[in-house]
Amino acid sequence: MAESSTRKLQTIGLLTDFDAPLKSQPIKPRGKRQPQLAFDPMPARIEPALALLVKKPPSGDNWAYEVKWDGYRLAIHVEPRGVRIITRGGHDWTSYFPTIVAAAKDLGPATMILDGEAVVLDEKGLPNFGLLQQDLGGRRATRAAKNAVLYAFDLLYFDGHDLTGIELSSRRQMLATLLAHATGAIRLSMEFNTDGALLLRNACMHGLEGIIAKDKNSTYHSGRSGDWLKIKCSNSESFAVIGYEPSVKVRGSIASLLLAAHNDDGLVYVGNVGTGFSSKLARDLKQKLDTMRIDKPVAPVKGKTLVFTEPILVAEVVFGGWTHDRKLRHTSFKGLREVADNAEIYTIDRNQ
Repeated sequence: MAESSTRKLQTIGLLTDFDAPLKSQPIKPRGKRQPQLAFDPMPARIEPALALLVKKPPSGDNWAYEVKWDGYRLAIHVEPRGVRIITRGGHDWTSYFPTIVAAAKDLGPATMILDGEAVVLDEKGLPNFGLLQQDLGGRRATRAAKNAVLYAFDLLYFDGHDLTGIELSSRRQMLATLLAHATGAIRLSMEFNTDGALLLRNACMHGLEGIIAKDKNSTYHSGRSGDWLKIKCSNSESFAVIGYEPSVKVRGSIASLLLAAHNDDGLVYVGNVGTGFSSKLARDLKQKLDTMRIDKPVAPVKGKTLVFTEPILVAEVVFGGWTHDRKLRHTSFKGLREVADNAEIYTIDRNQ
């Protein structure tokens, strides 16, 4: 039979005897020198930081660069009660991005707010805004996007802490650690510490929309503070003017020009341009085009109020890219030339 121990019982503050009931130590008043554990309630929404458009990349070691993603800006709120996806305008689009919701749930139990861009990639791995709209069912989303992925580029809140007052370099380090082993529809937007001009040139050569420059020492500021800059790849080409849409606001003026490009079958409608005109130029263009009016368009285009013209004038247009159905995006009028001036009308590539 084992001898009973006469050694004094060692306790850890919960028990004074094995047979005694569980009892915690009395709570002592908090010492003034004890550290306070900060806890920030998760905000319902954070107004996004926006990039200011500039013509060329900035210089200096304090700037880091990222790809300018061509998609929808989203904030991903991961909370104990679930995941919410908020658009740039403050709309709840959780139901439209189920794959991103699923990927957010896999990041772990911590609460967080990710800032990023939802895109759909084409067969070359490039973001394609037209494909994203197509995945959502059109310009006004009508169905869930099954092919969308989120490229996260900032971490605004994590595990009870508001990170917007911390410099970008630290936020990015935490984000990279968080997404180090992430799989699925949430990916880290890569950061490049390199020459901005070189990166912009490479981005444009690969068909990207441009680059974003960010001050690594900046905190997160909503709106266009200048801490974030965007430099776009400008596409400029010449297109045949095949008509115009009359203005409903200004009598005797145009709202936009109808544009066409060459393909194997002749001219094909590629969209319109409605910005870049002065009020005087818009009136002068209408007068000029009215002398070239014809009954039917030289390229198929639909519209009840459209006026069709002979394809004599050629417009030089700056644009941001192409939609999936071969229409111009983000157009701006640059100037006007005539076919007689040897203006070369853009030809659409078969593989475009």
